[in-house]
Amino acid sequence: MMFPTLRIAAAALATGAVFLPAQSPTAGPLDMKMFRAIHDEAYDHSQADAIFDMLTVNIGPRLTASPAHQRAAEFARERLAAFGLSNARLEAWQFGRGWTQEKLVIEMVEPRYLPLIGYADGWSPSTPNGEVLGAPVFLGGKTPEAMEAMKGSMKGAIVMTQAMMTNFIRKDRPNPSESNYTPNGAAYATSVGQAGRGRGAAPTSAQRAAALAREAGAAVILKPSAGEHGTVFVTGRDEGPGAVPTVTLSGEHYNMIARMLDKGMAVKLRVNVQTRYYDAEGGKAYNVLAELPGADPAVRDEVVMIGAHLDSWHTGVGATDNADGSTTVMEAMRILKAVGAKPRRTIRVALWGGEEQGLLGSRAWVREHLSGDANKAARDKMDVYLNTDNGTGPVYGWYMENRAPLVPLFDAWLAPLKEYGARRNNIEPVGSTDHISFNDAGVPGFNPIQDYTNYDIRTHHTNVDTADRLSVQDIRQAAMSFAWFAYNAAMAEQKIPRAPSK
Repeated sequence: MMFPTLRIAAAALATGAVFLPAQSPTAGPLDMKMFRAIHDEAYDHSQADAIFDMLTVNIGPRLTASPAHQRAAEFARERLAAFGLSNARLEAWQFGRGWTQEKLVIEMVEPRYLPLIGYADGWSPSTPNGEVLGAPVFLGGKTPEAMEAMKGSMKGAIVMTQAMMTNFIRKDRPNPSESNYTPNGAAYATSVGQAGRGRGAAPTSAQRAAALAREAGAAVILKPSAGEHGTVFVTGRDEGPGAVPTVTLSGEHYNMIARMLDKGMAVKLRVNVQTRYYDAEGGKAYNVLAELPGADPAVRDEVVMIGAHLDSWHTGVGATDNADGSTTVMEAMRILKAVGAKPRRTIRVALWGGEEQGLLGSRAWVREHLSGDANKAARDKMDVYLNTDNGTGPVYGWYMENRAPLVPLFDAWLAPLKEYGARRNNIEPVGSTDHISFNDAGVPGFNPIQDYTNYDIRTHHTNVDTADRLSVQDIRQAAMSFAWFAYNAAMAEQKIPRAPSK
């Protein structure tokens, strides 16, 4: 459809309403008086800075089930209640042990001294008896037979399990909102550089090396990051009993050590990893929810939902992944309450835990509240779920999840935002974030297109995911966009149509 020019959009703001072409059964007149109120509240009375600073400066990294994640969840609940939203609450779900990194020393002491850039993987155990000092054993690129022959040298040793890093991440994903974007059939996930492996796939050389190191009783495993210039991509998982302390080094430092060993130089490293596990809550983690109740008796039990994940990884401060998204949806709800919005349907906000471990918080919530025959009535009442996660900056448009009939509707809602940086919607889907939990349950779920500059190569799951990497001014635009889309969905004559059954 054709978009109105900026001049027409400005005139619409002055008159209070504009009718866009009704190319969808759910398209209708846009309440431009409400748009103006949302805009003014977002830009003139923003509280995005305070929310974002609390999450990134005061609290910092928020690994699921850690004390910091619990503190962030309690802060979010208290702030949503203070905004005047209804039923601000924490909802528990079963996760497992929490974890924090208490101390890390990683340094080369021979043939010269150098502090190394590295971080313990999430849920890594502590090094036994404190510090480990010794020559590293290098397994990278060796055949299974050669590794097996070296097994005796691994007990109590520092073992480097991977070959030198050569395939550094040097390219961000393309932005499908740009006019010169050409679809290539790929659905870009958020775990760039971590190619998926199907079930039953043979283990890689690095996986075989790590398994052999554990079996041999290695004291520490070292592996390289695919990030350049000291950028360290760090994730991790709870390996349970028998796990070996594991540290991810910057690719350049890992390669430096590997080159020295290749030349036969005597290298000695010192590693001390000290971590702590938390399971006092019986392995529980928490989602945060609150509502702006619907005002129309006929449809107030129907729900428009917006959300983002509150958890992060444990290096950096989780600024772009995903403090900005959490701030966006909290601020969007504050805006709607502050402007006195009376949506026909209820608008609910959710801040998920466990997204980084596999969408676990949203999947647990969907399983409890929407899945199965027992939840059919609640599922039928769910209208749409709008999520924000991958990327940062303004909302440029939406991934339409191959839902072509909905494009005119989303185009109509996006049109007034084009004056504030929005571009266009794109028919493609996107994966690996919490809207997938809702799509899998049959509830329409969508994620916006945002800015990916330096996201994949620099900030996503890294030690430099810090507040320096984004502008809070952009969060104001995103919050305005989410408030506007949620309001329109909640006011529409009908719910978002469900995808046809396959």
